[in-house]
Amino acid sequence: MFDIAPSELLLVVIVAIVVIGPKDLPLALRTAGRWIGKMRRVSNHFKAGIETMIREAELADMEKKWQEQNARIMAESQAASAAEMAAAAGQTPADAADQHLHMAGPVAADPVVADPGRLLPLEARAERPRSPQPEAVPSNAPSNRAPSNSDGTP
Repeated sequence: MFDIAPSELLLVVIVAIVVIGPKDLPLALRTAGRWIGKMRRVSNHFKAGIETMIREAELADMEKKWQEQNARIMAESQAASAAEMAAAAGQTPADAADQHLHMAGPVAADPVVADPGRLLPLEARAERPRSPQPEAVPSNAPSNRAPSNSDGTP
């Protein structure tokens, strides 16, 4: 960075000793060292802030790219599933895609589909048996227990 030859450095040291004096030279060097340290800290802080901004911009670009790829993949997947459904039902792919879009409402209300932790492929959902739902008992229905007194005896 600085092109200072050893002879030039020796000349600066001799001038500093003559001008400042040997008695005050250690104090002057200490002060200069503190100022250089402060400048380095400020420079490093500025550099870290710039690098953080660059990293955040790169992450935003990557996230945008991933979202575009995800949207493309989801569109391809929906088109492929619509084509498979059309082939199975003997429809044209365009008719199957329209039907698939209209079915999105009732399918989303299905508890298997609504719970993201339980998402399954369409084939597995069709084969999966549903567990019977427990019957709701009204709160005013008679119970099988004998009535008890306040002291706990029947």
